[in-house]
Amino acid sequence: MRKNLFLCAVFLLFSCEKTPDSSSEIFDGDLSEVTKATASLKINEDKNTIRERFPAPDDYHWTEEDPNSFGSYIENFRLQKYGAPILKYDGTPISTQDLHEAIFDIDTGTKDLQQCADAIIRLRAEYLFKNKRFDDIQFHFTSGDLMTWNNYKNGTRAFVNGNSVQFRKTENFDDSKENFRKYLDLIFNYAGTISLNKETKPVLKTNDLKTGDILITAGSPGHIVFISGVAENQKGDKLFLLSEGFTPAQSIHLLKNPFDKEISPWYKLDVNSPETKTARYFFEPSNFRSF
Repeated sequence: MRKNLFLCAVFLLFSCEKTPDSSSEIFDGDLSEVTKATASLKINEDKNTIRERFPAPDDYHWTEEDPNSFGSYIENFRLQKYGAPILKYDGTPISTQDLHEAIFDIDTGTKDLQQCADAIIRLRAEYLFKNKRFDDIQFHFTSGDLMTWNNYKNGTRAFVNGNSVQFRKTENFDDSKENFRKYLDLIFNYAGTISLNKETKPVLKTNDLKTGDILITAGSPGHIVFISGVAENQKGDKLFLLSEGFTPAQSIHLLKNPFDKEISPWYKLDVNSPETKTARYFFEPSNFRSF
């Protein structure tokens, strides 16, 4: 699909902001002194999953996820070697390499498609595919049109003309993983923060936040981070790990917390806060949502 089609124009308007290699347009401060500070918490640099690499802070413990849940899939996702850089889709590093603590071991593709909303779409779709929940693999375009994996693997394709989308069967059945990646690239092309915001439901209580939930600004500019770990103390207070994709399409990465080095990379979150500061984007207001 060509990027200059109408729906792609809509996608570009409402996806992650388009300033390459930079912090968000909301935040453009200097974090150099903060990020150079030594983190207080131990990181198990030799471990290869989020849950193993990032122990809970003192007096906290990792919360337990259902072994078959999306949250467990994320917490046990394989990571690249500690210290790996964030790479763009073309294999070159982004300029900002001091705001992340881990890189998810998953490809970014070779096109500028898997950006912020697409990162969590990718992980959600891969989780559903792995668990053979094929009926649940379906995402809306920003236009509102629904594209399901079941239809795509049966040969249905999307045809865009101006502001209308038509679906026609033009290909043979193909349920291969290679074809699944083609389906995801189609979704990345036409979905974004607006559509994902509509597909998810609000989380109204901080204690209800769980791994796999998202923090989202749906609009222009828009952005998404997702919760990739939760720790809790005996009083019921929680801390959270946050991860993201970004623009241009780049490695999915787990964020440092440059605003509180005593607990970094963990974050304190509040669903009622008018603002949530993350390493590369400020969310105003806070908008937490769940699949």
